[in-house]
Amino acid sequence: MDALAGLLDGPRARGAFLLRSVLNPPWALRIQDRAPLTLLAVERGEAWIVPGTGPPEPLKPGDIAVVRGPEPYTVADDPATEPQIIIHPGEFSTTPDGVELCADMTLGVRTWGDGPDGSAVLLSGTYQVDGEVSRRLLAALPPVLVLPADAWSSPLPALLAEEIGRDEPGQEVVLDRLLDLLLIAVLRAWFSRPGGRAPAWYRAQGDPVVGRALDLLHEAPDRPWTVAGLAAEAGVSRAALARRFNELVGQPPMAYLTGRRLSLAAELLREPDATVGAVARKVGYGSAFALSTAFKRERGISPQEHRAGPVAARP
Repeated sequence: MDALAGLLDGPRARGAFLLRSVLNPPWALRIQDRAPLTLLAVERGEAWIVPGTGPPEPLKPGDIAVVRGPEPYTVADDPATEPQIIIHPGEFSTTPDGVELCADMTLGVRTWGDGPDGSAVLLSGTYQVDGEVSRRLLAALPPVLVLPADAWSSPLPALLAEEIGRDEPGQEVVLDRLLDLLLIAVLRAWFSRPGGRAPAWYRAQGDPVVGRALDLLHEAPDRPWTVAGLAAEAGVSRAALARRFNELVGQPPMAYLTGRRLSLAAELLREPDATVGAVARKVGYGSAFALSTAFKRERGISPQEHRAGPVAARP
């Protein structure tokens, strides 16, 4: 598994919030749900994303945006439109002065807005819980990225648009997997396009030495790697690998390996039957205690707390 595949293998939506929004101008949604990641696709009309910092980003039909949380942002028909709707954690919406809107704006299965014939139609998919998207992936992304419609081609947006309004057995799982696939496809296209601002480790894959080292770390994160052992398999000296890896990736090889192991552990811990000890062995830690110590040091919570996950609460 190459470094990009290892990164993109991470998204695992579980009960993601999927919604079609149908709106008439002037409209503006203030998103403060603190979700780690949201995809927005414009099905009809135009929109703007107004981040907390940085310039507004226009969206046209077929464009897809990926917005990294948890900082608030606004989606509107025009950057100057004042927000009329606030989106809170727990799939809960109100006016700016706190009047609940969810029931009044329901238009059908996973469809919401101010009228069925609105000039703007947006599809949104929100990963609501930390751990559904790896920290390494989030760290690789800018606050907002936009993939223009003419920069790629995929049947996934149309398929998501078709499935989002269905109410059939197992539909939640279908939508979760479609959201994962769409995110992976968008990021692969975005990382690969000129000017896509790919992270350092992605560009480093093309280096014959560092690329080989990255492949080794991703293929076998459970091996008891040392810089000397990794350098030997990459065919260079320890000093040469350490220097070049740090230059191209931005951190030492063992620090990168620690991040890879803990990201993989975070994903595996979400599996219902996984034990901390079994996960520790799969990612290269000698015991559950060793994994727990590293996990808490880097993430501030224990593996058990991560497995439980935060509970979304209405304000």
